[in-house]
Amino acid sequence: MNHPAENSFEFDHPTNTALALRRSIANRLVYMVGKDVQSATQRDWLFAILHAARDRIMDRWRETRQITHAQDLKRVYYLSMEFLPGRILSNALMAIGILDETRAACAQLGADFDKLTDMEADPGLGNGGLGRLAACFLDSLATLGLPSMGYGIRFDYGMFAQRIVQGQQVEEPDGWLEAGNPWEIMRPEFSYKVCFGGRLDTSNGGLQWIEAEEVIAVAYDSAVPGHELASVATLRLWSARASHAINLDAFNRGDYIRAMEAKNASENVSRVLYPDDSTEHGRELRLRQEYFFVSASLQDLLRRFLRDHGSLEQLPEMVAIHINDTHPALAIPELMRLLIDVHRLGWDKAWSLCTRIFSYTNHTLLQEALETWPVDLFGRVLPRHLRIVFDLNAHFLAELHTRFPHDHDLLRRVSLIDENGSRRIRMAYLCVLASHRVNGVSALHSELMTTTIFADLARVFPDRFCNKTNGITPRRWLAQANPSLAELIDSRIGNGWRRNLVELEALRAWAADPEFNNAFQLVKAQNKQRLADRIARETGIVLDPDSLFDVQVKRVHEYKRQLLNLLHVVTRYHRILANPSANWMPRSVIFAGKAASAYYMAKKIIRLINDVAQVINSDPRVDGKLKVVFVPNYRVSLAEVIIPAADLSEQISTAGTEASGTGNMKFALNGALTIGTWDGANIEIAEQVGPDNMFIFGLRTQEVAATRAAGYRPRQHYEESYDLRLAIDRIADGSFSPTEPQRYHDLVAALLDSDHYLLLADYGDYLATQDRVDALYRRPFEWTRQAILNVAGMGIFSSDRTIREYAEDIWQLRPINR
Repeated sequence: MNHPAENSFEFDHPTNTALALRRSIANRLVYMVGKDVQSATQRDWLFAILHAARDRIMDRWRETRQITHAQDLKRVYYLSMEFLPGRILSNALMAIGILDETRAACAQLGADFDKLTDMEADPGLGNGGLGRLAACFLDSLATLGLPSMGYGIRFDYGMFAQRIVQGQQVEEPDGWLEAGNPWEIMRPEFSYKVCFGGRLDTSNGGLQWIEAEEVIAVAYDSAVPGHELASVATLRLWSARASHAINLDAFNRGDYIRAMEAKNASENVSRVLYPDDSTEHGRELRLRQEYFFVSASLQDLLRRFLRDHGSLEQLPEMVAIHINDTHPALAIPELMRLLIDVHRLGWDKAWSLCTRIFSYTNHTLLQEALETWPVDLFGRVLPRHLRIVFDLNAHFLAELHTRFPHDHDLLRRVSLIDENGSRRIRMAYLCVLASHRVNGVSALHSELMTTTIFADLARVFPDRFCNKTNGITPRRWLAQANPSLAELIDSRIGNGWRRNLVELEALRAWAADPEFNNAFQLVKAQNKQRLADRIARETGIVLDPDSLFDVQVKRVHEYKRQLLNLLHVVTRYHRILANPSANWMPRSVIFAGKAASAYYMAKKIIRLINDVAQVINSDPRVDGKLKVVFVPNYRVSLAEVIIPAADLSEQISTAGTEASGTGNMKFALNGALTIGTWDGANIEIAEQVGPDNMFIFGLRTQEVAATRAAGYRPRQHYEESYDLRLAIDRIADGSFSPTEPQRYHDLVAALLDSDHYLLLADYGDYLATQDRVDALYRRPFEWTRQAILNVAGMGIFSSDRTIREYAEDIWQLRPINR
């Protein structure tokens, strides 16, 4: 096909004045959405604005790809089961630098920009910190101009939308794509076959994977603009399509269900994020999801590499593949399969390439959270990959036997196959074996990783482990989420902190300045009023903006200890009833977060929070001294409202269980003080802001281990503390569930008989520390001074810093040279 000369291919390059934006929005409304001013709905206006914004990113997006190709730069491919970008429009407009101009253009067109942006759906591509970290990292990769691409799944539905009905979590479909997604571009030219099942055939002397079912992975691309359009990264998501259309014979016979059966089964792979894995079908679907996206991603990146390079020998010099937690671990045997079966490399050469390409981030110290797969299930779904894993394990153990000939038990402990009980494949061990670098996400986590869950592997590979403390993007979590505070900071130290967060250090000089301190308090008060208004609209609960906003918002899990927070709430309630005339500091305790649909105890904790809230909020004796609210359907856009309003940030995991936490960073960046354990990134935050500007309590990691080793007796704490005994007894006797007094007997039994996460051991110190919180909050100037010092100390926690460290120490990437 003959292409026209490049200089004859002309197109409009949109400009960024309010007038040009107004015309672009109007054009998009008429020619893309197909409406005019009279017929346009609010959704139509939103989509027109989204398209106009996307137009202004296209030139730089295309230029980024062209420069990366022309300069023949190494790329990192970031594989993650989750990406949680949040609403895209405002973030994109800020990156382009046209937020104010767009707001003005909308006003001239008679459209309410703020109402329109509030209609935008949160992409249902993640659940919590893992996905939000991946989104922050893509933002930083783009801002730093590092050649990169994110790969994941284009889920039709997020994990679920959460409603609270009679105090209980109810899961409903999160149909974020139902109205369409103007931000994405379908790339059908990048479609790949992904196979499942079948069998291995050795009849011809070789090995072939045959009789497998096929699913087609179709690419959808979204632009991720860096700050000031430094560059634009790509997020490529895969959607499953059936390899064959409907069964037309069955359809014509009127058997419509059978006609669609195979098509639906194929496309279920990208239907829902984290299907319930409490059933065999759910577990198999998760395994299929994980293989589906890594297979498509590896086929895609190898296609791209071979387009420009003739020999696979150069693969490690041009390609870095990063595994974000264990969900993408199947990329390792899949790359081996592609190199050996498709590209005909020998085993040793293929493995040598793999071990120079892969790197892996571990996100958990919880043994039960380290992903494993039953050998039977794995072999049924991926027979070729099971053979590869067995062969990898045989090579690995043979090498180990040579190195450690007398330590036979070491081989059992580090084997990729766990032989205890039913045989299971240890995916985290596979990641460590294949990766040239393995990192934790906080200093403590990285240390514990090599002394607990990976102790034996760290002995085998002592130079492989490192730390990369997590970070967050200040563009989203300060500039966008808290524009009033961002403007105040700009007025004192300039706006360079958006690219270089360490410039916030200059705020230390302003912490005790009366004028700045008062202005900071005013910003916080406005943010609290905004949140209080939203909570009143959505829940009917009215909060006093002058009360202390005590916030714990995160995934609901026993180790995050929402229940410890609630025990303090119940104790505070009882103390108020015992002495109502005391000078109580009014407090509003705000919870939000989702529990996994099959996680019984986490869902029971949500119900207890709501039951306690119902009793306390309706008790006239409390008289505004204490309010409790559970805000449903926690997501990024809700976090952007809650976090700037928080006075106190609850980061209270059992020491040694939280890998890092990034919520703690977001809260501190927005001027909340942390109450927390000596765990995860809390430790590094304390090093930066000073432990006197936080509220640290509880057992340290070594004390947790010693307490358990000594034979922990939670009932002893219950028996020795009147406040604790009263709180637990009132939960147990149905005081908070009068229509069903037995409702929380199992929860109470778990506390008193095992208390695995040591809530009762930390309860006394936690209560005493909460009394210190009250005392400081009575001194607004001093509280605010410490809040400002928290903001000033957040410079090291930028995701830009984290990504620079990955690029230099792990991926060996150079930025594009424009």
